[in-house]
Amino acid sequence: MDIHEVNSAFEPNPDASLIAHILVVDDELAMRESLREILELEGFQVSLADGGEAALDILEQTPIDLMLLDLKMKGMDGLETTEAAKHLSPETVIIMLTAHGTLESAIGAMRYGAFDYLLKPAAVGDIIASVQRGLAHRAQMMRQRDLVGLMQRAITEFQPAPVALPGKSAERHLKLREIDLDLQRHIAVVRGRVLDLTLTEFRMLAYMMERPDQVISPRELVGAVQGYQADEHEARAIVRVHIRRLRQKIEPDPDLPEYVLNVRGVGYVFSTSADAPEPAA
Repeated sequence: MDIHEVNSAFEPNPDASLIAHILVVDDELAMRESLREILELEGFQVSLADGGEAALDILEQTPIDLMLLDLKMKGMDGLETTEAAKHLSPETVIIMLTAHGTLESAIGAMRYGAFDYLLKPAAVGDIIASVQRGLAHRAQMMRQRDLVGLMQRAITEFQPAPVALPGKSAERHLKLREIDLDLQRHIAVVRGRVLDLTLTEFRMLAYMMERPDQVISPRELVGAVQGYQADEHEARAIVRVHIRRLRQKIEPDPDLPEYVLNVRGVGYVFSTSADAPEPAA
């Protein structure tokens, strides 16, 4: 790719009030650095990952607007990474890159949720054009999401408060140790503090608390909580991210969890015991 091919006619993203953050995921160092240079010249903030697992770690910790993702990588390939990323960060737009493109692989990428599909070596102008289209698409999605959120809040404000019925409190609340879940209102309280849990985090915690001291596999958790059938490798990647975030919110010390414990090679368990905590895994 020749940086001088960049078409100066491409304008900055008009919908972005902040600099867009792009994640480049490729197991080839030269490709990562080349894409970084191209994107930084366009004024984007760029992060790099050398594989799918590393990309998911970054998505867990950092808001990413768009991801340029290699299809063929060791370990988690581009399709597996796309599937996991869509559950972890649905607002992130994904553009797939591959040196071995076929019609089938392009269709597969789109089915997994990729926004666009480019063949290596792609012209710099084509890369920038695809990125700009992807960011414009994301801006439109975010506006629609905000509008739906405003409508939902308006509807909620006009709804009467639920009336507690005799004999229903046990069905509505789930309490174990210092954690109290309101299953109807999706509110989690830990040691008197209301938590800001995502819907997936809340459902995952509730599912484990409904089965205390029972080891639950990642595949079962993904299927039950997200209604999604994943293979063991993909399910571990998806659940690991949500468990890590959940621990950050409910555990006194996330590095030494007391509630959600890992049974290595098997799954996770909500522990009713207040014994010495184990190192996070």
